[in-house]
Amino acid sequence: MTILNRDTLAIIMIGTTHVIDMGGKSAFIHYETADRAHMLLPDGTRFHGRWDLLDDGYKVKWTDGPAGAWRLDHTTGVIDYVDATGTVRGRISRIDFGDPASLAA
Repeated sequence: MTILNRDTLAIIMIGTTHVIDMGGKSAFIHYETADRAHMLLPDGTRFHGRWDLLDDGYKVKWTDGPAGAWRLDHTTGVIDYVDATGTVRGRISRIDFGDPASLAA
């Protein structure tokens, strides 16, 4: 288990869309810029908000939605999203460059 640091996160997040497997359903998070993000949950709920890198993860505040702190945990062949309590909430199934799901629109 390796918690990804700020430098690694900047490379794999800024300008990409993470497709997150949440138990057989997918969520999409597009990190548009170094401080702007967009999310589409499996139930169709959309959020837009501000995110900021931390030394060992990031924090996000969705407009009209929740706020939270997250870490990305890497083991060989896997990157998991881990919440502030240490609970795995989803696994990255792929990382797309850009915004193929049109989340910023």
